[in-house]
Amino acid sequence: MLFNSFQFIYFFIIIVTLYFMIPHKYRWILLLVASYYFYMCWKIEYIFLILFSTFVDYFAGIHMEKSKTKRRKAMFLAFSLITNLGLLFTFKYFNFFNDSFRMLFNHINIAYHIPQLNVLLPVGISFYTFQTLSYSIDVYRGVKKAEHHLGIFALYVAFFPQLVAGPIERSTRLMPQFRKRFDFDYKKVTDGLKLMMWGFFKKLVIADRLAIYVNQVYNNPHSYTGWPVIIATYFFAFQIYCDFSGYSDIAIGAAQVMGFNLMENFRRPYFAKTIPEFWRRWHISLSTWFRDYLYIPLGGNRVKQARFFFNVFITFLISGLWHGANWTFVIWGALHGFYMLITMVLTKPINKMYDALKIPKRNFFRKLVGIFITFHLTLLSWVFFRANKIKDIPVLFGNMFKNLNIFNGLTLSLLREGFIVAVISLLVLLFVQLIQRRGKMRHFLDDKSLVFRWAMYILIISFILLFAIDNGNQFIYFQF
Repeated sequence: MLFNSFQFIYFFIIIVTLYFMIPHKYRWILLLVASYYFYMCWKIEYIFLILFSTFVDYFAGIHMEKSKTKRRKAMFLAFSLITNLGLLFTFKYFNFFNDSFRMLFNHINIAYHIPQLNVLLPVGISFYTFQTLSYSIDVYRGVKKAEHHLGIFALYVAFFPQLVAGPIERSTRLMPQFRKRFDFDYKKVTDGLKLMMWGFFKKLVIADRLAIYVNQVYNNPHSYTGWPVIIATYFFAFQIYCDFSGYSDIAIGAAQVMGFNLMENFRRPYFAKTIPEFWRRWHISLSTWFRDYLYIPLGGNRVKQARFFFNVFITFLISGLWHGANWTFVIWGALHGFYMLITMVLTKPINKMYDALKIPKRNFFRKLVGIFITFHLTLLSWVFFRANKIKDIPVLFGNMFKNLNIFNGLTLSLLREGFIVAVISLLVLLFVQLIQRRGKMRHFLDDKSLVFRWAMYILIISFILLFAIDNGNQFIYFQF
């Protein structure tokens, strides 16, 4: 069931209505049944995987809490890690590594006969696997007590707003909220609906419209040169941002309508002045997950410089692999790891240069230069992320600066109405994000008159209805 469908709208209205009608003690049952139904709308068989993962981590958590020795605790943690990562490897990575080994062995003339697995990638498996793993690790560390209520734990794993593409919540944040009583709160409901509306705008009007141009070029890299490739690359930067942050907005808003508080997942990442700052603003729930459960356990920055650099690089390399079973994602992750290392090395010399030029840190020019460089480094990396296969990457970069004239740019349908709508929508996005520097956009309207507020709501809803791309596009991160 896609968020960007009328099926979800009807489903959500029914669930929210029932949620506030029934007694608090039964609400977890309603939400769990709704979450499982939501997930089974993709493929009924998927439910068995999520149930298996739920039972494994539920019992692992209880036995870790009961264990009197660290060794026994570690045994149940290993059971949780091996089971969950084993499932993730089987369904997401086995064919990728199998194909890679086949190519390697064939290259050196060694027979390789291990067949591929004929399995589909279960929707959201990377997200709920990481969510359950964080619970198991937290119980092992003593950060969280084991959850003894199977229903509450199952709801934590499968909560429908954030089940398929996050935010990846921590058990210490989300699980206690399932025990709280949330009465109907007009302010929370309206704020949640505003955020959902903004998410639909980003997905349906911006992301899905830009996808038409991006797919046209990136699915046919040999057919385009010059401006079409450059424009499609810029468009993809905003497509993936609006697609994924749009999902997060809908998820966070939907949860907020019912009273739940999910973590912020995006914070205007393209206004970041450095690559480290970009990663503090982009997919926050995943970047903090890797920080807490991989980077810090490896030693973080509390080690010698060479090991510190290794910790940073390997974290980004694995983060790239998390995004997809394709070498393009691995290279993308490695590139961002390289960016981070270069930033660490050059930060002091660059600051000294600005100091010598007597340009203060808060200088507008200095900020603008930082934003420009960071955005374009990120833009460069998106080429690797979006390319369908490794062989497309040199073609895309090679064609990017060929035949650079404005008339060639028109082959990408620059004068069509859809392109104009896309540009106007991006300007609206920029305007809203500039306002968000001073506070959340949905709170910006709080002190405005009733007439002005409703005029804005009607304007945005009308814009969505008039210019939404109704092609049933899945969210990009569903494939991860």
